[in-house]
This record gives sequence, C-alpha cells and structure tokens, in this order.
Amino acid sequence: MNLRFTDSPNARSKSITTADGIDTFGILNQHSTGNGAYQVGISEDVGTRRYMEDAHSFVVDYAGVRGQGFFAIFDGHAGKHAAEWCGAHFHEYLLDALRTSSSATIPDVLNETFHNVDKRISRLSEESDGKIHSGCTVVTAFLRIEDADGRQSFLPMPPLAPPSPTDSGSRSGSESPTEPTDESKETGKKAKSKSPASASRFARALKSLSGSSPTSPSPPSALSATRSQTSPTSIQTYTIPIDAPLNSRRVLYTANAGDARGVLCRAGRAVRLTYDHKGSDKQEAKRITDAGGFVMSGRVNGVLAVTRSLGDSSMKEYVVGSPYTTETELGSEDEFLILACDGLWDITGDQGAIDLVRHISDAQAAAETLVKHALERQTNDNVTVLVVRFKTFGSTESMGLA
Repeated sequence: MNLRFTDSPNARSKSITTADGIDTFGILNQHSTGNGAYQVGISEDVGTRRYMEDAHSFVVDYAGVRGQGFFAIFDGHAGKHAAEWCGAHFHEYLLDALRTSSSATIPDVLNETFHNVDKRISRLSEESDGKIHSGCTVVTAFLRIEDADGRQSFLPMPPLAPPSPTDSGSRSGSESPTEPTDESKETGKKAKSKSPASASRFARALKSLSGSSPTSPSPPSALSATRSQTSPTSIQTYTIPIDAPLNSRRVLYTANAGDARGVLCRAGRAVRLTYDHKGSDKQEAKRITDAGGFVMSGRVNGVLAVTRSLGDSSMKEYVVGSPYTTETELGSEDEFLILACDGLWDITGDQGAIDLVRHISDAQAAAETLVKHALERQTNDNVTVLVVRFKTFGSTESMGLA
C-alpha cells in the first residue's frame, strides 16, 4: 500500500473522473454516465483557512452490486494526513470487513472498519517519528441493495464475468454500535460482500455475500499475519456489477465520528442520520471524565473540540474512533442525502440546508450551492459537501436497464 504523502500541506483527494460506459469497476471517485440509481455531486473550498484539510471519496456500484454506493467526507485537523489517507483507503477497509465479517450486521461491519482504520492511522503516526499526528472527523454512507431479510441472496456463487483490469481499488473492515434516530430502523441484518484476487476467490466472496453459507477463511498470504488489524488485501480485481431483483430494497447505512454530519431529505423534511460528538455534549463529556480526562471550554483536555475521530493517537484514551451508526430503509419520499463537514453546519441548520437545495435537481449544482452559501456567510473553516440525489428504485432506469 502506498503511504507516501506530497510535501503540500493541502489534503488531496483522488481526482474525479467519468467512466466511458456504465461500469466504473469499483474505481474511486469515478462517475458512471449510466448510473440510474443516484447522482453524486461534490464541492469543496478552503474557506478562510490557510490550508485545505478535508478529503472526500465515493464509489459507484460499490462492492460489485449495481445501484450500491459508498460516500464519505473526512474533515482533518492538525494536518492533512489522516483525512487524505482515509479519502484514499477507507473504502478498501470497509470492503475487506464486508468480506471477512460476512455474518455480521452492516452496523457492526462499519464499527469494525472505523476501529481498524483508527488503528492503522495510529500506526502511521508511530512510524512517522512524530511527523504525522493529525486526526479527522468522518461521515460515511453505504447505500446497500438487499433482500427483505437483510441478505443478498441474488448474488450468485460463480462470477458473472472474468476480472477486468483497470485502476485501483480493494477492501478492508470496521464495525459500529447501532444507535438509530427516530427515522431509521434498528434491525439486526446480516451483511456480506467483497471482490477478491482471483476467479475462485471472487466466487467464494460472492457466496459469502449472498448469505447462503459462511465461507472458510482465505488462505494465508504474506500480509495475512497483520492484515485484519492493519491493512486490507492489496490484490485487486474488478467485475461487471450484478443487477439486483426489482423487488429488492434500498437501505442507507450511515456512520460518523465527530461533527461531520449526514442529513436525509424525506418529503422535504430534514432527518439527521448522524450524531455530533462534541465536548459540549453532556454524555460525551461524562465518558471523557470517566476515562480520566477533562473538558474545558468545550474542548477535550482543553485542546480538541470533537470527542470522537480517526487518528489523534496522542489523545486516543479519550478521543475514540467508535462511530454512531444508523440504518434507514429508503422509500419513494426520500429525495437526497447531504454529507458535509462542520464548515457547512456551523453556518446553517439541517432544515435550512435541505430547503436551500431541494429545488435543485442536479446533485453537483446542489453541492456547489451549499458551499457557496457557507462561504457567503463567512464560515471560518474548510467546507466540503457531498450530495447524493436518489432516483426512483425499481424502474428500468434505476436498475441500469434504460
């Protein structure tokens, strides 16, 4: 895995591209011209800060199922490294966890991923001799296509197509305690998914994802001794995404640590899917004091304003990486999702953001409008906004058949 960083103090996300056809083959930050399930728009600005420390990522048809998606924003502090690294690799860790924890619920898989990524960033800090000490808040969303029982029985055992070489992509893991909002459903769903290194490994992974039966562990490799706690499988393959049955359901799983936030527009009403982990929160403050720390002026040990993050290894005893997770089945009233860092939410409330862009049908234009709004009102932070506008599920367009 390439852990090199540029000398620039600005976080760098992988460039956004557009696939020549309908399939992106799991390539990070690549749009599909034939994506009938949703639109993705991303906009960012350094704001009044000297450096840009935000990063973002998305994957169309994530984990090899057409219509699925991964979306995330990472808001860095004390440097760019944690956010930039997460922007490039978090989706890989989640993919690996989906495969290796095939019998776990998706919230548990997200929690596992957060903890594995947190440990990996701490190792980066240790290996850098103190040069890397940053952290980042994070909000992620995983749009999953599944059966009524939370499985994916439509996934066949053999691959539908041979591996296709392209750019880069992989997988890895994390887990999370389910604390749903009133608008989200708390159910213990079984989850599974991934894309391995050879045709036979891919077949085993699909069998695992389908929930038909547990798979036996992959044969050990040179990296297997430490991979479960550190880094995902490095070998990558891409296949044609699998089409789910028209009667499948769409479930949006979210996970966050810190004050990066996700808000769903449901029939014009804002539904917050995340939880702001701040020093001003009484429950978070109690957790920190119980662990031997203190909160002064809303900051952990008088330093950090957020109480959960990835990285921040010097404060890990108090600033944990455990995410808050929600599970929400999407219906016809669910219009779009906003993921954004606090550079937006310090300026506007949930409903205000929804009202500002609900009339904008283009996801990219909506994201740009929200960033412009934050800048015009003098946000004092970097601002990054990702908008996912959903299309009607079950139509030929949404299933990629148009």
